[in-house]
Amino acid sequence: MDLKQENQRYGRELLLDIYQTMKQIRLFEETAFRFFQENKLRGSVHLCIGQEAICSSIIALLDENDYITSTHRGHGHGIAKSRDLKSAFSELMGKETGFCHGRGGSMHICDLAKGNLGANAIVGGGLPIATGGALAQKLRKTDRVTVSFFGDGASNQGTFHESLNLASVWKLPCIFVCENNGFGISVPVKQSTSVADIADRAAGYAMPGCVVDGNDVIAVLDAFSPCLARARKGEGPSLIEAKTYRWKGHWTGDPEVYRTREEVEAWMEKCPIKKLRAYLLENKLASEAELNALDRRAREEVDGAAQFALNAPEPDPAQVMDGMYVEGAYPG
Repeated sequence: MDLKQENQRYGRELLLDIYQTMKQIRLFEETAFRFFQENKLRGSVHLCIGQEAICSSIIALLDENDYITSTHRGHGHGIAKSRDLKSAFSELMGKETGFCHGRGGSMHICDLAKGNLGANAIVGGGLPIATGGALAQKLRKTDRVTVSFFGDGASNQGTFHESLNLASVWKLPCIFVCENNGFGISVPVKQSTSVADIADRAAGYAMPGCVVDGNDVIAVLDAFSPCLARARKGEGPSLIEAKTYRWKGHWTGDPEVYRTREEVEAWMEKCPIKKLRAYLLENKLASEAELNALDRRAREEVDGAAQFALNAPEPDPAQVMDGMYVEGAYPG
């Protein structure tokens, strides 16, 4: 990543990489929605269409050995961290070639080899796991960090408060990132949360907190960069609240009676991919032809991965118990 240069804060290579990741996630999610409608997935899925800027920007600044924890709306996190569309599609379809050999499905994707400690169907379930991951890195005396992605609903769970408290007490290298998309299932944040900004709660745990436009890649990078540097230096955790919006319902069968079509369309006008595309063109960091080529490449990669998963083998029933138990003495 380039340092600040006059009015251009981040280098072309980084921003094009983020753009490509955002396109992959958007097309992946749209394809997953279509596959759900065609009964090609195992169960429903929770889509992050409209929220792609947050995970794509933050994970682009991480090293492969840094940890993340994810949520039930976690396809984007997994794709950005692992860069493996084939395994992602396979997992949603319950195929052997999935991240978890088809056992986890949409809400339990993990890839320990790439530092993804896992998505979690339990609201707020990833927060204490992230705190434990950060503690492990501190005890090992590394400069690795852990990023915990969670939603606005999770900020009202006990795990949120317990995790932030311990992370602050122990000065853990953990960055808590709230993807505030405005709703906990169907309940607006203003009806469930005691503060106007979830980031205000950082003050109760003696850590920095900030609010950022989660649809603006540059704003997300600006907010996350100092938190990352602080964590790597052993100065403790931070809390970022990225305000965004999910274009689809809470899940693929959601009737969405709690919001108007006009509200959704207004947020669609704030599309994070279009916003980054405009920034790249205005700052002469890419041409229309280059971006169109990236769009085509993302389409080809997503379509290829989807076809791979459709043709992938089903898990062997004889191996259904694999991974359930550890034989012999417990390690350590």
